[in-house]
Amino acid sequence: MTAEEFEKEAFALRPELKALASRWLGTPDDAEDMVQDAMLKLWAMCADLRSPIAPLARVLVRNICVDHMRRHHYTLSIDTTDVPDLSHGAADAECIDRMMAVVDSLPTAQQIVLRLRHIDGMSMADIAKLTGGTEVSVRKVLSRARKAVREQYLHKM
Repeated sequence: MTAEEFEKEAFALRPELKALASRWLGTPDDAEDMVQDAMLKLWAMCADLRSPIAPLARVLVRNICVDHMRRHHYTLSIDTTDVPDLSHGAADAECIDRMMAVVDSLPTAQQIVLRLRHIDGMSMADIAKLTGGTEVSVRKVLSRARKAVREQYLHKM
C-alpha cells in the first residue's frame, strides 16, 4: 500500500475508530490517544498492508483499548438495583435455604462444579482433575452454573 492510499483510508476510518475507542474507554481524550497509537502501528506496517485496512484497524483499536484498561485497572460499577438488600431483617438461614434450593435444581455437573469451587474452595485445576475434564470446560460449567443460580434466585424473589 502506498502512503497516499494509507492516508486516504486512515482519514476515512478515523471517526469510526474514535467512536469504537470511546465506547471501550468512555473518554474522548483517551479514545483519541488509542486511535493515534493504532494509526502509528498501521503506518509501521504500511508497506505490507492491502486495502481495506478497516478490519485490522478495528482489531488494533480494540486490543489497544483492552491493554490500556488492563494497565490502568479500570473497573466498572455494578448496578445493584436488582440485588436484594439482606440487611433489613431477612433471615440468613432462609436466604441460605433458598440459595441451596436453587443450587439443588441445577444439572448435576453444574452442581458438582459449583459446590467444589465455592463450598470446598478447590482450584480450577483440581476440579478438572477430579471431574476428568479440562480447566476450560470447568470454567464454562462454573460460569453457566453461576448465571443459572443468579437468574433463578432473583426470579424467585
